[in-house]
Amino acid sequence: SNRIRGLLTQIHPALERVIGRHLDHPVMAALLEKYPGPAALKKAGQTRVATFMRKYAPRGGNPWAAEIFEALSEQTVVVAGTDAAGVVLRQLAIQLAQLRTARGEVFEQVEALVADHPLHDLLTSMPAVGVRTAARIITEVTGKQFETAGHLASYAGLTPVTWRSGTSIRGDHPSRRGNKVLKRALFLSAFAALRDPVSRAYYDRKRAEKKRHNQALIALARRRCDVLFAMLRDGTFYSPPAIQKTPTAAAA
Repeated sequence: SNRIRGLLTQIHPALERVIGRHLDHPVMAALLEKYPGPAALKKAGQTRVATFMRKYAPRGGNPWAAEIFEALSEQTVVVAGTDAAGVVLRQLAIQLAQLRTARGEVFEQVEALVADHPLHDLLTSMPAVGVRTAARIITEVTGKQFETAGHLASYAGLTPVTWRSGTSIRGDHPSRRGNKVLKRALFLSAFAALRDPVSRAYYDRKRAEKKRHNQALIALARRRCDVLFAMLRDGTFYSPPAIQKTPTAAAA
């Protein structure tokens, strides 16, 4: 993707701004494979390009085609080497599509392996733990011994550290050590867990304590790491804490 964007920037910056913004969508790789470069796009015309793009992006085909041809009209100078760049663009687009197909196939294999693992049901019982997060936990945690939840959190880099400089103490900050792969997985899982009422309440409580967004997410990830440790230690499924009801005046 970066090589495609870099090449488009060299020959047609306005076109790169449009295609590069949507390059994560499969339609752009398919478009560059069929019409590699400004000249090929202009020759095909907006109607044909829009029809082609609608096959891959029914809702975005027409507006994206309009953006592409508006960008094409912004540059009247043909940069030297544009035709040669078109040949390279086609090959890069083919490689990008192949890589995405291969990645999808690998993900399906990983999903099948994780589904067959004994810890799959246990891990995915926790809110916002899907196949990818479960795979990370299985590969990075299982087979290792952690005496306490704090040891697991330290291994994942979720324990705060105090920065010191001589006699100066500058407060607690997130650790830069630990297993970065596991830390990222737990951090992203904590972000996704904000849809869960229990996790959201904890996050909001940390924000009310004047913690910044990332600090509150790290705190939530640490809390979820503690729960994960207990689940793995006891072999129990996730159970949300009971909601504490405020007693009524009559009951009081």
